[in-house]
Amino acid sequence: MNRAESGPGRDRDDEGRARSARPRDGLGRPLPYGAEGVPRQPEGVVRDPGETLREAQRLLDAGMPFHAHEVFEDAWKSGPASERDLWQGLAQLAVGLTHAARGNTAGGARLLRRGADRLTGGPELAAAAGYGIDAAGLVAWARALAERVGGADAGAGGAGTGDAGAGLDAAAEAPRLRSVDSR
Repeated sequence: MNRAESGPGRDRDDEGRARSARPRDGLGRPLPYGAEGVPRQPEGVVRDPGETLREAQRLLDAGMPFHAHEVFEDAWKSGPASERDLWQGLAQLAVGLTHAARGNTAGGARLLRRGADRLTGGPELAAAAGYGIDAAGLVAWARALAERVGGADAGAGGAGTGDAGAGLDAAAEAPRLRSVDSR
């Protein structure tokens, strides 16, 4: 029986939207109620692109790519439509790293490749360059990591290596979002 069926109902925010109040670990996995988790990222924060990149890089460097994904999600929801693919692509890279670190190598590889594909053309490249984002470096990083963790099969919906249990070290694998001279 799930929490919604067993008692007080689903966790909801002040506006009545469903929100899980369960604590989470550094990779965003839910922990049991009452356990000590890591602080959650506040939702709906509007940051300028530089703040978004600094906060996301801090979280990536700390081994918290799930939380970095939430920062990128805020950017795509609050930013201009012309930059949506850029921020969604960066979010997919962060979630791909999250899955790989959790041991879901096939899913991680697929998301890394999808994120890389979003960063390879169109107006998002101009925005990336304007913000000092090393799009070419991120694409190379994502494709290399996808190949390493998921193999060539995972890119086209193949099985890849599946869920291998223990994953990689997210902090050690964290990408550099900006070129060195843009930090």
